[in-house]
Order: sequence, then C-alpha cells, then structure tokens
Amino acid sequence: MYLADSRNSTTRTPTAAPGSTRPGRRPAVPGTVLALGAVSLITDVSAEMITAVLPLYVVTALGLSPLGFGLLDGINNGVGALVRLAGGHLADGGGRRHKVVAGIGYGLSAVCKPLLLLAHGLPAISSVLAADRAGKGLRTAPRDAMISLATRPEHRGRAFGVHRAMDTAGALLGPLTAFAVLRVAVDGYDAVFTVSACVAALGVLVLVLFVPARLDTGHPASGPAPARPALRDSLALLRRPGLRRLTLCATLLGLTTVSDAFLYLLLQRELGVPADLFPLLPLGTAAVFLLLAVPLGALADRIGRRRLFLAGHAVLLLAYALVLSPLRGPVAVGTVLVLHGAFYAATDGVLAAATAGVVPTEHLGAGQALVGTGQALARFVCSLAFGAAWSLWDGRDALAVAAVALAAAALCAARLLRTGDPSGTDRDPGDADHDDRRTPEGAPR
Repeated sequence: MYLADSRNSTTRTPTAAPGSTRPGRRPAVPGTVLALGAVSLITDVSAEMITAVLPLYVVTALGLSPLGFGLLDGINNGVGALVRLAGGHLADGGGRRHKVVAGIGYGLSAVCKPLLLLAHGLPAISSVLAADRAGKGLRTAPRDAMISLATRPEHRGRAFGVHRAMDTAGALLGPLTAFAVLRVAVDGYDAVFTVSACVAALGVLVLVLFVPARLDTGHPASGPAPARPALRDSLALLRRPGLRRLTLCATLLGLTTVSDAFLYLLLQRELGVPADLFPLLPLGTAAVFLLLAVPLGALADRIGRRRLFLAGHAVLLLAYALVLSPLRGPVAVGTVLVLHGAFYAATDGVLAAATAGVVPTEHLGAGQALVGTGQALARFVCSLAFGAAWSLWDGRDALAVAAVALAAAALCAARLLRTGDPSGTDRDPGDADHDDRRTPEGAPR
C-alpha cells in the first residue's frame, strides 16, 4: 500500500526537485527498505527465540541471581553499543560499505547462535552474548543509514515505521516459535538454540541476494564517490547542536529505561503470570509495536519526531505505574504490554528518522551510531543498576526508583529539546527544505 509509485528511481530527471510530484520520484517506502525489513524480520525471529527463553533459562536452569542476569542483560546493550561506533564509521563513505559492514554484523550474530549449545556457565554465556551483540552493533547503524539514503527525507518516519513493523513481525514470531519448540522438544533449550541458528543463516542469505550493494540517493552525482571520513570527523558530529541534543536526550532517557527482560520478570513475579507462559509475554509488546509502528511513524513526520519520541517515554512511565499499582490479573498484564509496545512504536524508528535529519549524507552511519551508542550504553548502565537494586531491595522498589528517575529524565529531555526549538514546532531540520544535511562542505552551518 505504500509503494504508490513503482517506477525505478533511476528514471528521475536531474532537474526534479526533492519535493516534486512529477512521475519518476522515489516511492514513500522503496524496495530497499522492504528488503532490509525482510532481513530484519527473519533475523529477529532468530534473536527473539533466544530472548524469549534466556531470562528463565539463566535464572532457573543456571541459578543466576538478578544481579548476574543484570550483567548478562547489560552485555546485550554495552558491547553492542561500543561496536556500533566502529560499524557506523566503517560504513560511511563510498556507498557500498553499508551492505558489507551490515553483512559482517548479521553473519557474526548467526555464528553465535549454535555456540549457545556449548555455553553453560556465566563466563561462557557472557562471551557468546558479547559476540552476538557485537554483530548487532556492527549492522545497526549501516542498516539505518541505508534506509535513510533510500528514502525521501519527508517520508523517513514512515519508512522507518515500515521497517520496524517488519522487524517486529519477527519479534512476534520468535517467541511463538520458541514456545512451540519448548512444547514439543525433549531438550527444549538446546532445540531452541539450534532452530535459531538455522533461521539466522537464512537472514544473511536474504541480505546477500536481495539488498542492493549501492543505493540511489535521489541526487545526481557531482563527482567521484567520497572517501570514508576520518574517525575524528565522525566524532566531531557531536558539535552539531541538533545531533548533540538528540544524543544527550537518548542517553538520559536510556539511563532510566528498564530492560524488557526485567520488566517481563516483574510481570511474572508481581502480576502472577505462570512460568510456562513466560515466553509469550514478549508477544504482547511485539503485537502492539507491529500495529502502531507505521501509523506512529507517519504521525512523527507530521507533528515532529522528537515530540513523539518524548511522548513514547511518557507512555512507558504509565506502564511502570501500572506494574506498581495494586491491579492484578490478565487485564493488568495485557495493559502493561500494550503500553510497552506503544512505547517502542513511538521511539525506536522515530529516533532513527530524527537522527537522519540532522547529519550530512556522508556521515549517516556515524550519526546513527553516535545516538544509538549513547542510548545503548545508558541502558547497559541501567541494567547493571537495576539488577543490583533488585538484589539489595526487591523488584518493586527498584522499579519505583526507576519510574521516578524516568519522570525526571523526561522533563529534562523536554526542556533540552525545546531549548533547541524555541518556535515550539518541534520539527526536525530534515523535514523541511532547509535540511542542514545539504549544507555544502565548508559553508557555515
């Protein structure tokens, strides 16, 4: 339904304006975005099969404490965050490196899945998860850069919404597959790890066959392809006020965002979810994310991506409040999962779309990596802190502290973003014709 114009983008005439409606313009959601969405869908089936069973596996089967699980969960965010900077920097420049770097990341994660069959202690599992998250860190920024390059600036919220919806379809199928495997297999966990490895390999194959190596950015070439920017140029992007504010806000809010695994454990323990239904909890989040990702992405294109990003964290705060309330039973559990999914739909792809509007084309990978790294490192710290707080107090007290901190962080982030947008419109620079990504090299910004 989004491919309203199926003509090849190469038919565009050099004089066509970016906002022109003449025939030959790129569709709102190009085929490259759909191909990358298919890769993410398949890969997320594999990843979410592991995610669905990992908390219960390490806490019950291996007997790890909440602090030990906090360390494992923190690795998922921390290691990937550090590698993400390298992935974004290596992918920038030239145009073909995005697919190569993303392919290495997807391949590394695929290799790690069968290694979980051999990991039975905290050090071994930590090492495998670190390598898996390194693969995720390598591929995330190049993938988001490819989506940004393939899509017109005014449609990026919708394009990222479509991609995230397809990605979330995989997140929906992954726990279902894990649940089914656990039901029918004798060695349930080993069977889950084996099936996950096979699915991950399929995702890499789809990337190789169907994602183009070089993207048409919609602008006529004015010279040879740019060389890969120096690392100092990538880090210097933080001098840009728009990117710096986004990075600070994503980091600040990430410090108070409790990981999915801890939230599901709290639902299981506080709201009385049976242990055998635990792998199904992510389905509620994924289903709502799938339904809302596209409409909220399109809404972000109209009302402002940063504004919707902040609103998503307000929704997460409501979810925390409901877990802490006296309400119990299926209705309470379902409501929390709906709010949790709405939070992701309003923040995940929306933040990536906002980032694409405030960095130059030649630095898209590095810009996405900087914002994503700040957010992921913050969530790494939050996982460690929350696990420690749960061990010292209990899960409810730890969540209460996190909720208060999230409210304070959201107020600070709103003030910070409003300072950079005194008009109050909260529109991204990339939404208008004065997109600062088009500023000529060396010109004042």
